[in-house]
Amino acid sequence: MLDKQQIIDDSKQYSLFTWVAQKPVNPIAIERAEGVYLYEVGGKKIIDFSSGLMSVNIGHGDQRITDAVVEQMQKVSYVTPSCTTEIRAKLAKKLAEICPGDLNKAFFTLCGASSIENAIKLARLYTGRHKIFGRYRGFHGNSSASMTLGGDPRKIFADAQQATNIFHLDDPYDFYGLSDQDEATKLKWSLDAVERIIRYEGPHTIAAFVFEGESGSSGCLHYPKGYLKGIKEMCEKHGILFIADEVMSGFGRTGKWFGFQHHDIIPDMICMAKGLTSSYLPLGCLMVSDTIAAQYETNPLWLGLTYNSHPVALAAALANVNIYETDNLIENAVKMGAYMERRIDEMRAQHPSIGKFRNKGLLGCLEVVKSHAPYELMAPFNANATEMEVMNKVGAKLRELGLYTFVRWGYIFIAPPLIITEAEIDEGLAIISEALKIADENMI
Repeated sequence: MLDKQQIIDDSKQYSLFTWVAQKPVNPIAIERAEGVYLYEVGGKKIIDFSSGLMSVNIGHGDQRITDAVVEQMQKVSYVTPSCTTEIRAKLAKKLAEICPGDLNKAFFTLCGASSIENAIKLARLYTGRHKIFGRYRGFHGNSSASMTLGGDPRKIFADAQQATNIFHLDDPYDFYGLSDQDEATKLKWSLDAVERIIRYEGPHTIAAFVFEGESGSSGCLHYPKGYLKGIKEMCEKHGILFIADEVMSGFGRTGKWFGFQHHDIIPDMICMAKGLTSSYLPLGCLMVSDTIAAQYETNPLWLGLTYNSHPVALAAALANVNIYETDNLIENAVKMGAYMERRIDEMRAQHPSIGKFRNKGLLGCLEVVKSHAPYELMAPFNANATEMEVMNKVGAKLRELGLYTFVRWGYIFIAPPLIITEAEIDEGLAIISEALKIADENMI
C-alpha cells in the first residue's frame, strides 16, 4: 500500500493532470468515497459539494451499482457493437420510457463530448446542411468539435484546432442596455436577434442549434422564460434540428429528468453522460427522435465506436437510472434545492460578498462580489491570476476546511449529490460561510 505522498508523487511523475500546469498541481489523494463524502488517504473527511464534476448524482459508493457491474462482468464484459445483449435492450428501452415525445432511439457513446460529436455528425448527415450553432457562454466538452461549439475561454489556447462551420450566439441576458425594459420586450429583442442571425447565415445552411438544457459550467446562467421555446419554434420553422445537451443538467440534477423539461420543449436529440451512470463508469448516450431514426431504416447509419453499447457500462447505467426512481432522488433534488436557496438567503445578512445565487434543483452557482453598486464580481469572466487572487484564497480555505467544489472566476459551484440531506447542506454551507469571510474582507 502506497502512502499518501507516494501516491501524489507517482501520479505527478507518471500521469498528466487536466487543465493545470503540472509542476504546481497539488491533488487530493482519495482512498474511498461514500454518500456525499470523500475520504483522503490518512482519513480526512471531505464533503463533496460538486458531485465530482457535477456527475455523481446518486452519491458515492452505492453497492447496488457495484453488484450490477460485477454481475454483468461475470456474464459478458464486452462484445462488438454489431452484437447485442440483454442489458443493451433493457437500458435502451428504459431511456425511451423516461425521455419525452418520440425520443426513442439510443446510440451509446463513451462520454459527454463523444455524444456531442456524434450529434453534430448525425445532424449534418440527416439534414444535408453543414452549419452548427452553439453559444458563447455554453460548454459542451473538450474534443475538437465539442470544444469549438462552446465558448469557454479554455478553447482559445487550442484555437488552431477548432472545428469548422461552427458558429455562436450571444446570450439573452441584460448585456445590451435593456435592463430597464419589461421581460416581454427583452425576450422579443433576444429572439429577434437570433432570427436575424439565421437570415444572415441562410437557414438552408444550418443543420442544428445546440443548447444546454440548463447552463452549468458558464455560471448556471438561466434562460429567460420563453426563450428556449422561441428558439425551438424558430428551428421548426426553418427545418433546423434542436439538440439538447443534458450531460450536466440531465438525470434529476435540476429537479426534472432533463433540464429542457423546465422550458416546455421536446428536442430532436438529447446528449447524455455524467448522471447517466453517476460517473461510476464512463458512458454517454445520444437519444434520437423516431423521425430522424426512420431515415436510417434503409440507409446506413455512419456512426460507430469500438466501445458502443459496452455491456458493463450499460449495467451501471441501468442500475443507476433505477435508483433515481426507487430512492425518489429527483423529488429530493427539488426539496433540497429549495432548502439550499433558503439557507443561502439567510447567509446574506452575515456575508455582504454574497451576490446572486442561480440555482435549479441542485445545480447552482453562488456569485461572490466585491461590490453591489455597481454590481461587480470578485473576479471577472476569464480572470487572470492576479484577478483570481481573492477567489483562489476562498477556494484554498474551502479545501482546508474539508469541502470539495469548484471555484471558477467569481462564483462557487454548489451542486452536491441528489441524496444530500438538510444536515449535510448545513455542514457544507458552514464551511462556505467561513471561507466567505475572506471575500467579505476584500469588498470595495
